[in-house]
Amino acid sequence: MAEEVDTDAVIADTKTKMAKALEHTEEEFASVRTGRANPALVEHLVVDYYGSPTPLMTIAGITVSDARTLVINPYDRSSLGAIETAMRNSDLGANPTNDGATIRITLQPPTEERRKELIKVVRARSEEGKVAIRAIRRSARHQFEVWQKQGSLTTDDLTDLEKELEQLTSHYIAGLDKALESKERDLLEV
Repeated sequence: MAEEVDTDAVIADTKTKMAKALEHTEEEFASVRTGRANPALVEHLVVDYYGSPTPLMTIAGITVSDARTLVINPYDRSSLGAIETAMRNSDLGANPTNDGATIRITLQPPTEERRKELIKVVRARSEEGKVAIRAIRRSARHQFEVWQKQGSLTTDDLTDLEKELEQLTSHYIAGLDKALESKERDLLEV
């Protein structure tokens, strides 16, 4: 007799993993500079804080004062120099100003050439997200095929489950395409 299988649990797990892959890709998109100030541009920037590499968001508050200006308020004023150095060494392409208590970064709109480079970057990240989603589908499908070979699933059940997996994959890839389209629009906006 074939063992009892929980295909619903595999489908639910697949949904969760695909949603996380989409969310991760959207976070990656947020870290790509559009010319508009966004705390996500710098919050994961690594600062040498007392000899230890530390994400900026753990040692400072990051706010947006206007469409093109980020304000960084360190919790410890002695870290101002380290934060400023990390900003200058980053690929952000902005010049931070330090007034002794806060650091301000005024973002200039990227050049047309830089915008095209950034579009290539977000497209590559989008493709990585699609590959991750497809790998999740492949993993679930493999589990279903194993169960089918053991006799726990019929060929018809396998076909139905594969269709459901394909619908899930299409849904999350469409979400990724929508996020990519939105980011490209932001990048092309002057």
